Amino acid sequence: MSKQVPTVRLSNGYEIPVLGYGTYLAQKGQCVELVKKAIDIGYRHIDTAFLYENEVEIGQAVREKIAEGAVRREDIFVTTKLWNTFHDPQHVEEAFRRSFEMLDIGYIDLFLMHSPMGLQFSGYEYGDMQPKDADGNMLFSDTDYVETWQAMERLVSTGKVRSIGLSNFNSEQIKRILAVASVKPVINQVEVNPGYDQRKLIAFCKEHDILVTAYGPMGRPHRTTYGNRNALDDPKVLEIGRKYGKSGGQVILRYLLDIGTIPIPYSTNDERMRQNIDVCDFKLNDEEIQYLASFHSARTIPFLPLKTHQYYPFDIEF
Repeated sequence: MSKQVPTVRLSNGYEIPVLGYGTYLAQKGQCVELVKKAIDIGYRHIDTAFLYENEVEIGQAVREKIAEGAVRREDIFVTTKLWNTFHDPQHVEEAFRRSFEMLDIGYIDLFLMHSPMGLQFSGYEYGDMQPKDADGNMLFSDTDYVETWQAMERLVSTGKVRSIGLSNFNSEQIKRILAVASVKPVINQVEVNPGYDQRKLIAFCKEHDILVTAYGPMGRPHRTTYGNRNALDDPKVLEIGRKYGKSGGQVILRYLLDIGTIPIPYSTNDERMRQNIDVCDFKLNDEEIQYLASFHSARTIPFLPLKTHQYYPFDIEF
């Protein structure tokens, strides 16, 4: 029995499911089956990116499920992203065309600028995504993300993409986009988890009618070398879970829903995939929300090789 996930309205009138399936780590060979399984379980919102090298597989999974009659195209919401090497306005349309053709699902629901930080263009192939100099330093592009945004706006009139948005943008950078936008960003996708409290950025986005997608919703529980405090196995979080008949992971996802984000958890485990979507039948109280927020310590994905980029977004509070 698949779960029904409610939707929320974007500022342009389209609906997005309040929880999605993230595919950052879904590799070739397993991705098609994983996404089909996710759709069977009830996921209707699939998040990918050119960077993840799995758009072809995701498109195949969606088409196969439509062909089976399990879903209609309009039931599925697919997000993909413009990679950093394609920021120069002359590359935006071609980069989009490639994602569009690899997905091959008629239209793309949401196309995000993956980050405000452009890198030097080095071709359209997967192997060219991290251009470096002889010393191993990232080769930056000085393209202003505002110009990239204006090129993305032109895609909307083609009918091939319904909505456009941002990822990894701070409040100041969003303000710069809004000052010139003829098409408003509907989403800002950023890291949000109990260990990295983004409620100030979420509030800022809400003021401007921008929803927030939460990536890395569990933090990085398996990376002990760096990253934030882990709430997943915390005794009190588990106790809160017992109160509602839920796991620690489900409590974390409910927290992210309750603070106004759209989490996109990833798992390959059947039971966990089911649990992750089964979080719409309870709500945390204010005290429980405050406890989850108390884990705030550090970003788990700080993009350190890009720290000296002129548009590095993480040097201000939000």
